[in-house]
Amino acid sequence: MECIFCKIVQGEIPSKVLYEDEFLKVIMDINPTVDGHALIIPKKHYTDYVELDPNIITHIWEVAQKIGPSIMEKMQASSLSLLVNFGDDQQVKHFHMHLLPNFGAMEEKATKKVEEVFSILKD
Repeated sequence: MECIFCKIVQGEIPSKVLYEDEFLKVIMDINPTVDGHALIIPKKHYTDYVELDPNIITHIWEVAQKIGPSIMEKMQASSLSLLVNFGDDQQVKHFHMHLLPNFGAMEEKATKKVEEVFSILKD
């Protein structure tokens, strides 16, 4: 099986990495729905959330708690949505959590290039 996220984790496909440790990568989504759209991806392949090791679940939430407020602050977002897809309609069959900044009354769609947002968030 060819998994795009496994290839990203292994460095075979380049990505804009916001955070990385031995278990996870947090990268910019290359097709963002909103500016600042990031993904938390376990380095080990799990098809979906029901396969996750409890320790990985805990670590994902710890990283989301760390990265989420930083994304909100740097993107001047009013809130943040965390999204996990499940089922046959998943585009990528490798567990990942979406971090989606919300901008209140502003239009909720990506308006900036990924490179521009990455330069805001990477520091």
